[in-house]
Amino acid sequence: MDGNNDLFGSSSRHRLRMPGAARLEFIGDFLQPVQHQGLFARLRESLRWEQSEIRIAGRMVRIPRLNAWYGDRGSRYRYSGRLFEATPWSAELLQLRDLVERECDAGFNSVLANLYRDGGDSVAWHADDEPELGTDPTIASLSLGASRKFQLKHKSDRSIPRIDLELPDNSLLIMAGSLQHEWIHQLPKTRRPVGARINLTFRRIQSL
Repeated sequence: MDGNNDLFGSSSRHRLRMPGAARLEFIGDFLQPVQHQGLFARLRESLRWEQSEIRIAGRMVRIPRLNAWYGDRGSRYRYSGRLFEATPWSAELLQLRDLVERECDAGFNSVLANLYRDGGDSVAWHADDEPELGTDPTIASLSLGASRKFQLKHKSDRSIPRIDLELPDNSLLIMAGSLQHEWIHQLPKTRRPVGARINLTFRRIQSL
C-alpha cells in the first residue's frame, strides 16, 4: 500500500480492507453531472473562508489553508485550544449534506470546508478524534477541484504499511468505525503544479 497512488483503480466504489474495526470507503464520480457542474466555483466564491490560527508549541500559527465551518445552530468544535462556532447552513451545503447522508447511512450536523489554494497548502498528520465527535465517528470527505494525495498511517503498529490515496475531483471518502482512534492522516504539500482543491468534511458534533 505504501506509495500506491491508485489504490482503488478506476471503478467508482471500493471498500478497503482495514485491520480491526476501522472502515475506509471510496466513491468516485459521487455527484451527478448536473449537481457537480460549477459547484467548485460557486463554493469558492460563496463560502466564508478564513485562515484560522492554532496553537503550536505555545504560540499561535496560521494554518496553511483556508477553512469555513457550517452547521446546525449551536454546533461548536474545539480544535487546538480554539472554539469554533458554526455559520448557518447555506441551501447548497444542505443539499450536499442530504446526498452524503444517504450514501453513508449516517446523520451529520456540520461540515468543515477546507480550501487548498495550491500545492503549498496542506494539513499535517492528525486524527479527528476530539471528544465532541463521539465514539467511532463517521466522517465523509467530498473532494472538489484539483486531485491531491491523501495519506494514512497506523498510530501504533509500524508494521502496517502506510496508505497513499489520490483523491480526484468529485470523489467521496468515508472514514468510519475505529479509524480515527487507530489511524492518523494528512494531505501533504506537493512541489508539482496543482490547482485549487476544496474538501468538505461532513461530521456530527455532540453537545459540549
